[in-house]
Amino acid sequence: MSETPRNEIDPTGQVAAWWGTAVSHMEPGVIELRGRPVQDLIGSTGLTSMIWLMLRGETPSPAQAALLEAALVAAVDHGPQAPSIAIARMAATCGIGLNGAVASAVNTLGDHHGGAGEQCVELLDRILERETAGLDLATAAAQVIAEGPRYLPGFGHRFHPRDPRRDPLLALVEQAVHDGVVPGHHLRAGLAVEAHLARGRSKPIPMNIDGCTAIIYAELGFPAPLARGLFVLSRSIGILAHAWEETTQGRRNKGPIPRSILPATDVPNR
Repeated sequence: MSETPRNEIDPTGQVAAWWGTAVSHMEPGVIELRGRPVQDLIGSTGLTSMIWLMLRGETPSPAQAALLEAALVAAVDHGPQAPSIAIARMAATCGIGLNGAVASAVNTLGDHHGGAGEQCVELLDRILERETAGLDLATAAAQVIAEGPRYLPGFGHRFHPRDPRRDPLLALVEQAVHDGVVPGHHLRAGLAVEAHLARGRSKPIPMNIDGCTAIIYAELGFPAPLARGLFVLSRSIGILAHAWEETTQGRRNKGPIPRSILPATDVPNR
């Protein structure tokens, strides 16, 4: 990384220091990303590895990049049942352009829609902390579950009895553990939660996409908040695709329900 620039406008470098960053460096004729000239990255670094480089300051191994890419691919889209996708499609008909439609959708990815991956990493971290303190994993999982919310982030799905993304993602994590790519601690914790939730039930409550990707992100060393950030990156692809499709259909001011259906009037104390 080049030294803090000083010039006639900013002779002491105070302004440059104010915006100092290790992420990127730019000056006339120079663009460096994490200290690497952009021309060296173009054509040699995949987008997934680029995400890792920008967030971590280093490039991943091919096996790490493949596991991260699997998580990103799996969470791209879940159809207009997802609020963010529906909002992207409605916003696109309001004449605000693709950038506005995508931004509107991304802004809905909050604690209840989009935040479960981050929350799941935090849940699994607490379980592992108690295991480190001396509890067996099953007991640690039971304690954290008992203290947690009614709906555990990363487990169960309102549409899928068994999320179709669970098995292939966890199989990849298991293979990565076998190959020594990741340690497997968060995988063990996630499976312990599944086992606890299955006890005494005729129907199990398996992990969903948020739980599986939370395990992948945590196993790869990403802190909990980045589990949400990476989900946003992934889902933005689906958001863009839906916004573009809606734009090409030419509809204007699309509402959440067809015009032929009127919402019920709420009756107090009903």
